[in-house]
Amino acid sequence: MSGGATPAAGSAPAAPAGYRPEQAAPPAPPAGGEQFPPIESLDMAAAPAQPSEAMMRLAERAAGSAEAGVSSEGFEASVHKIKEQVLPRLLERVDPEAAATLNKEELTEEFRPIILEVLAELKLTLNRREQFALEKVLVDELLGFGPLEELLNDPDISDIMVNGPLQTYVEKKGKLQLAGIQFRDEEHLFQIAQRIVNQVGRRVDQTTPLADARLKDGSRVNVIVPPLSLRGTAISIRKFSEKPITIDMLKGFGSMSEHMATVLKIAGACRMNIVISGGTGSGKTTMLNALSKMIDPGERVLTIEDAAELRLQQPHWLPLETRPPNLEGDGAITIGDLVKNALRMRPDRIILGEIRGAECFDLLAAMNTGHDGSMCTLHSNSPRECLGRMENMILMGDIKIPKEAISKQIADSVDMIVQVKRLRDGSRRTTQITEVIGMEGDVIVTQDLFKFEYRDEDADGKIMGEFVSGGVRPYTLEKARQFGFDQPYLEACL
Repeated sequence: MSGGATPAAGSAPAAPAGYRPEQAAPPAPPAGGEQFPPIESLDMAAAPAQPSEAMMRLAERAAGSAEAGVSSEGFEASVHKIKEQVLPRLLERVDPEAAATLNKEELTEEFRPIILEVLAELKLTLNRREQFALEKVLVDELLGFGPLEELLNDPDISDIMVNGPLQTYVEKKGKLQLAGIQFRDEEHLFQIAQRIVNQVGRRVDQTTPLADARLKDGSRVNVIVPPLSLRGTAISIRKFSEKPITIDMLKGFGSMSEHMATVLKIAGACRMNIVISGGTGSGKTTMLNALSKMIDPGERVLTIEDAAELRLQQPHWLPLETRPPNLEGDGAITIGDLVKNALRMRPDRIILGEIRGAECFDLLAAMNTGHDGSMCTLHSNSPRECLGRMENMILMGDIKIPKEAISKQIADSVDMIVQVKRLRDGSRRTTQITEVIGMEGDVIVTQDLFKFEYRDEDADGKIMGEFVSGGVRPYTLEKARQFGFDQPYLEACL
């Protein structure tokens, strides 16, 4: 083949001698013109040279250790070490039955000389501060809840989660963190759990390894023990504020806007049937307690719960609590049983701490039979999902009625759904206030009066957003008019 022959198809022609890349002709413009430039020519200056902050956080999390130990340093840890040495010798010198008849102050006075005697035997010298701290932890051990006492007395802690004797987490300002306490062993932790549930007449052991209870201040407690819990006895405590939370306080915390607070106050006062929807730990019970402040003091209110935790701010309030079955599986009193019985107790309003099953139908029946203003909480992620869950819960029962009739019953009974949510920065917000209007075909129709819209996140990770009004005329305006609140209700919604 001669040198001037055409190159084979698909191969590039040979470069002439002396060719340099910088002498090459400029490339032809892309076929699409400037309107559709090829991907290679797009300006990539905006792309970050370093990984984004979010990706760096992700890398740190992936590299972090899954196990976190408990710090053994500090003043509290040293006092607890001394307590472990003193307690066995102290118990040898004390009559437990006699000690149980004394209160904490009297027991401290009785213990003081005995503690000094034991310290002298052990050749331990403590200063005044250490001695007072030691007296406190010893009294807590015998009369209180041991290491949990200091956590229960901390007003900044809202949740306590004990995962076996060696690990305890607490929630502060919406964030979980490791607590610097430990139990001696599994037996010690199990004794504390039994002491908690025995106070409310419940029991926990291998035959009944699950128990719900409450503390004297109303805090809710759940206990689960082996063999169901594989890391030892687990205790979950949801603490409640000693000071009653009001809607104005929630507004001050940033949970809702001024107009939303006004709407909720009017809804509570005007006997609207309200369902509070949200996830675990989102603040449903707190919202229900705050709404109860708006109930007329002359109304008779009955609350029904599995473990009584509601603390209504009303003079005429009667709390009812379910009863679990005995060891033979008999004698259980369910929420549904209590709702039916409550209808015979002349209530003005019936409030359910939480609905989980077929008792939902009994509550809807109560809302439709002269108990306007009834309320309940329900686990759900959105108002629309809340309505679907209510339908499903009724279908879980033995009620033989079509789904369309159930949907109509819900639409006729429920006036408002308040959606609360715990955001990832730990804050709790009222994300939606939704009205239930009625039925359109076989679909329940709703409208949003207010909605929280996410905007951004600041440098500290705090979520920034805006509470936006739907700008619609409320369907429940007629109910507000009957109580003389129609004008402020309309102004707040618009």
